[in-house]
Amino acid sequence: MTKCLSRRTFLRGTGVVVALPMLEAMTPVFGSQNGNRESQPKRRMVALNMELSFHPPNLIPEKVGRDYELTRYLKPLANLRNDFTIISGTSHPEVDGGHAASKSWLTGAPHPGAANFKNSISIDQLAARKIGLQTRFAYMAMGGMISVSANGVNVPGSPYPSHYFQKMFIEGRAQEKLAQIERLREGQSVLDTVTEAARRMRNRISQSDEHKLDQYFTSVREAEQQLHKSEQWQHKPKPKVDAMTPTPIRDPAQTIAKSRQLYDIMYLALQTDSTRLITHTVSDGSHVPILPDVSMTYHNLSHHGQDPEKLEQLARVESYHMNAFGDFLRRLKETEEGDSNLLDRTILLLGSHMHSGGHNNRNLPMILAGGGFKHGQHLAFDSNNNYPTANLYVTMLQRLGLEIDSFASSTGTMTGLELSGT
Repeated sequence: MTKCLSRRTFLRGTGVVVALPMLEAMTPVFGSQNGNRESQPKRRMVALNMELSFHPPNLIPEKVGRDYELTRYLKPLANLRNDFTIISGTSHPEVDGGHAASKSWLTGAPHPGAANFKNSISIDQLAARKIGLQTRFAYMAMGGMISVSANGVNVPGSPYPSHYFQKMFIEGRAQEKLAQIERLREGQSVLDTVTEAARRMRNRISQSDEHKLDQYFTSVREAEQQLHKSEQWQHKPKPKVDAMTPTPIRDPAQTIAKSRQLYDIMYLALQTDSTRLITHTVSDGSHVPILPDVSMTYHNLSHHGQDPEKLEQLARVESYHMNAFGDFLRRLKETEEGDSNLLDRTILLLGSHMHSGGHNNRNLPMILAGGGFKHGQHLAFDSNNNYPTANLYVTMLQRLGLEIDSFASSTGTMTGLELSGT
């Protein structure tokens, strides 16, 4: 007869809490097991969420297909027309709650506004399991509520670009490095204790619990590999860049200036291969942006009620954001990597968890750029019976090298989105 064993008892005995998520095996970042990894193109992903969405008529073309007329927001991207795809008519089927849906934008977890809501892993964190060990930083969650761990916990980020610049490029003093290495080794010794305690459990659990214990060992192995990689990176010099630490912008009204600083940091992160996974939310909607001819808060403008003056001011704010995004894309395209460029090697998703500022979580606006896809089209799905946004995510994850067929509410990969062969 199997003896009943409380997980709480086990955790109390070890003094450590380690989660039991479903984790795939990951190969080490260094060593012969890499095979010909260095000869393979580096694939990256950047996901940018507009907290207040866009005014749809200024973004989404009326015509479907490739021969569409550029809208007001797309005109700044005219010379990049063949490098991005406009996607409309998609959503997560059970994701509601207006602004609360930001928590589910990259996860697809249902009913984020409910009191008993439990989130699930976001696509950047899922991808980090596959490619995160190949870079100094497995991912960069640069703000917002869109990056979510396997346990459904929001991954925090800093609002200041200078924080990421210092982490990536400023070398610490020798004593600081030694202290960090010692902290990492202490973490490894804790995991050794946890693993040994778990092994002693095997003769006290049922056969059905063996699978759960195997999942536990998988999570411990992943954590050990992360710690081992982190220690190795402590011995490797940080990359040198021709840039200064950005001056922190603490005025929340400097929305566009802050966004441009963040784009600069994202570019440096991708160019130096410091990370291949970045997420960020553009917010600060409660302040009046410091822009010409704008006198109302971004959030107020998003609830325009079709007022002509509000619509015009809103268009000015969102046009500035689109210009900043376009400059970022052009910079990536101008940066060569092997026989290609950073834009073709990076999947960029710009969109929102809402259709517009009116709290509607249907018909999500999406711009997919780069990544080696065949672009230059408006890919439109049924605005009444929406296509699963998660199908796009499966396509993106497969492009990053993950061998998966489903994610959240997906029914497959995205129809109409093909690779260019780049």
